[in-house]
Amino acid sequence: MPTPSAVKSRLRSQQIETPSWAYGNSGTRFKVFAQPGVPRTVEEKIDDAARVHALTGIAPSIALHIPWDRVDDYGRLAKYAEAAGIRLGTVNSNVFQDDDYKLGSVTNPDPRIRRKALAHLLECVDVMDETGSRDLKLWFSDGTNYPGQDDIRARQDRLAEALAAVYDRLGEHQRMVLEYKLFEPAFYTMDVPDWGTSYAHCLQLGEKAVVCVDTGHHAPGTNIEFIVAFLLRAGKLGAFDFNSRFYADDDLMAGAADPFGLFRIMYEVVRGGGYEPETGVAFMLDQCHNIEAKIPAIIRSVLNVQEATAKALLVDRDELARAQNAGDVLAANEVLMDAYRTDVRPLLAELREEQGLDPDPLAAYRRSGYGERIVAERVGGEQAGWGA
Repeated sequence: MPTPSAVKSRLRSQQIETPSWAYGNSGTRFKVFAQPGVPRTVEEKIDDAARVHALTGIAPSIALHIPWDRVDDYGRLAKYAEAAGIRLGTVNSNVFQDDDYKLGSVTNPDPRIRRKALAHLLECVDVMDETGSRDLKLWFSDGTNYPGQDDIRARQDRLAEALAAVYDRLGEHQRMVLEYKLFEPAFYTMDVPDWGTSYAHCLQLGEKAVVCVDTGHHAPGTNIEFIVAFLLRAGKLGAFDFNSRFYADDDLMAGAADPFGLFRIMYEVVRGGGYEPETGVAFMLDQCHNIEAKIPAIIRSVLNVQEATAKALLVDRDELARAQNAGDVLAANEVLMDAYRTDVRPLLAELREEQGLDPDPLAAYRRSGYGERIVAERVGGEQAGWGA
């Protein structure tokens, strides 16, 4: 089994991006419960993200969502983030909240609406040019609710045309990261419903197009670690959106309901070489906290991913391979379970102390008074949130 010092050494390079929208007011499709102290501007979102990184040491970037985080000067915003101690990361597009997109965006039967959606996607690449971001995250709510509503094949043609136009606009060091979702808001067909559809489009586009695995966007019982293993083997796994699927939408905290599932995913990432920085796999939270306090929930989520990674790194892969090659089913399973059952909290606390951090980030946050301070200071103005 790998030594604790070897595991700590590899954990030092871990980076988990937090999403700007997780700091704002957000929730289910039924209700958004506003909270005091929520950011009113993208700068205040950056301040909160910087606090998470300062406490955890592994969340050095914040993902932007356009137009929710639109500003006049993205270069200035990047400098603001740098001064706060983090950087601007993935740029996420939004072609799902405008009334024009009722029947789809880039797959809409109306050419005018398709042009409008494509113009927004190209605007997002312009934002990337200014922020220095590497990844453009694309998620489409496009789909149909009724048989016969639209031509399924024609919608795939329209999707491919739009993706190709965006791909051609990417800079040399930029990537397109194509996300998928099984259902919602469309329920008869989604135009990018699964990893296979995303993979097929990315394969056709080229090496700068990669798949995003959102851990909440699958049918119950889906073996996500198989998808991870396949995409890593094919060189097409580009990013993760970590969360939990128990909302039907995907906004509960990563690892909160199924920590064993998160461990299994992270083991396949480690086994397939996806944990190494040079592979380019991006690890990000995609969560919207409705009833739980924003910043503590994000800290807890970051720590959950870190704990699952530590356990994955503890797997004795030599012993596992021996058991697998010998056909010893129970012994092979036991190797994995030994790593999963290991309490890695003392190891992670030790790692944080070595990095000059508090061994317990959540306790440190509570003691800091930051939560009480932002409640007192962020009075007046319009809170950030879905659509704001």
